[in-house]
Amino acid sequence: MAELDPFGTPAGAPGGPALGNGVAGAGEEDPAAAFLAQQESEIAGIENDEAFAILDGGAPGPQPHGEPPGGPDANSRKQEAEWKEKAIKELEEWYARQDEQLQKTKANNRAAEEAFVNDIDESSPGTEWERVARLCDFNPKSSKQAKDVSRMRSVLISLKQAPLVH
Repeated sequence: MAELDPFGTPAGAPGGPALGNGVAGAGEEDPAAAFLAQQESEIAGIENDEAFAILDGGAPGPQPHGEPPGGPDANSRKQEAEWKEKAIKELEEWYARQDEQLQKTKANNRAAEEAFVNDIDESSPGTEWERVARLCDFNPKSSKQAKDVSRMRSVLISLKQAPLVH
């Protein structure tokens, strides 16, 4: 009678215990080979799947969730049409807001340019440093420069208050 393991599998049988010396018997299959064979069969099953047949131009099989093979039903088409209408409407609103914002920006830029040109044209003696001071930021907290510009700031402020005499 053959040796039996605790689970009742005869020794030397596939899936059974190894024979006395720990070496697999002649009839036992290599576990790695069995695993590879199983993986190859699963991959072959996936490659033969209906989804790949549809992508390759084959005829579709039964659809999941009970949908007919012809495609989505009327409700989903209706919902898709509603989404498209909503998207078109939102896109038109966005373009309108963008156009309005662009018009405001253009108007502000034109007004700022006109003020700048008028400011350049008026040139009275003694106002040069005031014009320079308007172009500079004198707030020491807001400037995030790596260099210390406090001395330059103090020079410009003193020149603004008491301009040089030519």
